[in-house]
Amino acid sequence: MDKRPELERLSEPEKDALIMALWAEVQQLKARLAALEAKPHEPRKDAHNSSIPPSHTQKPNHSPGPRTGTRREASVGRAGGGRPLHPDPDQIIIAQAKTCPHCGGSVQAHEQHPHAVYDKIELPPITPLVTRVEQHAGQCPHCGQSYVAPVPVGLEPGTPFGASIQSLATYLRYTHAISYARLSALFTQVCGVSISEGALANLFQRVKTRLDDRVAEILTRLRSSRLICSDETGARVNGRTQWEWVFQNAEVCVHVIRPSRGHGVIREILGDHRPTIWVSDLYSAQKHHPAEDWQVCLAHQIRDCQFALEAGDTVFAPRMKAVLLRAFAIHKRRDILAASTLYQYRCDLQRRVGRCLASQPTNPHGRRLQKRYTKIRDHLFLFLEDASIPPTNNSSEQAIRMSTVFRKVTNGFRSQWGRDLFAAVRSVVNTGKRHGLSAYQAIQKALSPIGSLFEPG
Repeated sequence: MDKRPELERLSEPEKDALIMALWAEVQQLKARLAALEAKPHEPRKDAHNSSIPPSHTQKPNHSPGPRTGTRREASVGRAGGGRPLHPDPDQIIIAQAKTCPHCGGSVQAHEQHPHAVYDKIELPPITPLVTRVEQHAGQCPHCGQSYVAPVPVGLEPGTPFGASIQSLATYLRYTHAISYARLSALFTQVCGVSISEGALANLFQRVKTRLDDRVAEILTRLRSSRLICSDETGARVNGRTQWEWVFQNAEVCVHVIRPSRGHGVIREILGDHRPTIWVSDLYSAQKHHPAEDWQVCLAHQIRDCQFALEAGDTVFAPRMKAVLLRAFAIHKRRDILAASTLYQYRCDLQRRVGRCLASQPTNPHGRRLQKRYTKIRDHLFLFLEDASIPPTNNSSEQAIRMSTVFRKVTNGFRSQWGRDLFAAVRSVVNTGKRHGLSAYQAIQKALSPIGSLFEPG
């Protein structure tokens, strides 16, 4: 009703109909008000009781520092601490006195003893190494054919920027999220190499082409893996939401960014391969994995139980959370437990889950969890049967953490090739990390014609 009706012009039946319509509307508003009044009693979702990231969790104010009264003082170290001395310094300065600073009398070197030993570290001047290539050509006096002299590998005609610049630019851009403008200024002002934003874009396109074979190598290994952990997070491409997927284990890590969050991405990446174990959260697309068995991430489950507990469930959630925490405690001790003891523990955990499922929670959150665990109880404790199976999917979340930071810093990608290059770099960096390589070392090896990411640094 947009305006007040003219009651004096309404008939008695019309007034009765208006009263009934208003009464029905009042009942709807009362129901909505009751729902809104009940909602604040539910706990606020944050990082400790849900999958909301810590960055979206409200931070409490800390109390003032004990010594300042207004702020916490920065740490100034501790006695006996400090940076260890470099094992192979470039030069050693021996500071010995020739005269006494008090009386001016001469002193001998052999009468003095070491008082302090410490390092002072400086960077050498950064200057580019420019190699001029003069390639000659001629005509053979024997056969009359023209020829061009070959050049050393890596010095072929084309871009003037060599592998070291390509590696450093890729590392700074896709590991530290440095913008094109700042990256151009850094190379110019710090390294003495003038490189425009357009030249950087061309450089990264060439890097993507060189990384494609490395990513194909990583993907081939993934498609022969027995265990795969997976997760996904949001990405922005050309102003639209897409999804970054990660598929990883202790040996390889593959990132892809696709417009879909559906299980079709899993089929695209794995093809006909069927791993033995899949580790993930309860997202519906992850449930459609091709693996023979599935380990549910228990970290997510403990947070969900915590939320239900805070929402008032005193029957199911606290008992189920205790069972999950007990499973973690057993996992930490598994190396010192006999196989028979571990088997008995697994059986006991299943009995405890059964007793939880037999309870009768009245809280809606408790009933929701009870319904969930009735369906997935066989996928909770596979990690206690096989030591290679992790109890959580934390490794996948750690693999895509940098992707979330990059998205927040850069607001996403403006091209499809930029999207795919970022995924390729993250695949290379995270795979190299699993083989003892730093991010920079992994990028260097991936862009080198020799060497492998699967060799330790």
